[in-house]
Amino acid sequence: MIFPDFDPVLLHIGPLAIRWYALAYIAGVLFAWWYVSRLLGRETLWGADGAPLSRRQLGDLMFWVVLGVLLGGRLGYVLFYATDMLWRDPARILAIWQGGMSFHGGLLGVTAAVAGYALRAKISLLSLADAACVPTPLALCFGRIANFINGELWGRPTDLPWGIVFPRAGELPRHPSQLYQAALEGLLLFLILRFLAHRTSALRHPGMLVGVFFLGYGLLRFVVEPLREPEVYVGLAHYGITMGMALNIPMILVGAALVASSRMRAQEEEEEEAPAPAFVSFARRMVALARARGQSVFRRVASRRSEHP
Repeated sequence: MIFPDFDPVLLHIGPLAIRWYALAYIAGVLFAWWYVSRLLGRETLWGADGAPLSRRQLGDLMFWVVLGVLLGGRLGYVLFYATDMLWRDPARILAIWQGGMSFHGGLLGVTAAVAGYALRAKISLLSLADAACVPTPLALCFGRIANFINGELWGRPTDLPWGIVFPRAGELPRHPSQLYQAALEGLLLFLILRFLAHRTSALRHPGMLVGVFFLGYGLLRFVVEPLREPEVYVGLAHYGITMGMALNIPMILVGAALVASSRMRAQEEEEEEAPAPAFVSFARRMVALARARGQSVFRRVASRRSEHP
């Protein structure tokens, strides 16, 4: 299958070129803003403490999130995949329009932005992260589709009937791994998080959703990564470990820890709120009665001794 003749530039307005990649970022940010705003308005989803921030505060937060995405994504790409740019052509580091963004770098940038805002506003970091992570996979989906339109980040050679010959990747058909990632790390993960947010009590247990996001993304990326053409191998190249896989391992571990700690806190709260079994209640009443009886007897004895020293 020949790669469709996509133009990475949607339209030109004078000297200004509107690119699909830029539109994907804009669409992702606007969607995330709209979705989180609606999520904050659903008070019944948040429990007694309510939503972690107001819609007005959300507007302030989005500025820092966008900054974290752009700076973190670009610096992550340079540090993880193109370190030679630091000394060969440092001026290109800020040339975001030429392509080259890292998801893991963007994630670190957004994490720093959200953590900083939560600390300054004195709100729950985990609850804020839970709200922010739900629309994130669909925003990533837009970005992967833009990767496909740009004909970049293609997969490894394949003989499957849907293999695509990318113009800049030689003559062999390759996996359209960008679309695999859009479907799994994007649409599927978004549907899972949306279900948990709206159909379960996950938002009442801080850290649960962001843990599922970290864990889900890391595992789904491991599924697709062997089908991608690796950009960089790490020291374990002999075992087929790419940079993308290596960066996902901490995500999986952190995600699993967040889910486990959130479940433990939820179980402790349920045990505190749940009524005690009948035999336990009976035993507690008997102990209280015996204690009251003993105190009464002690007071009477003390009173008699004071009357007859």
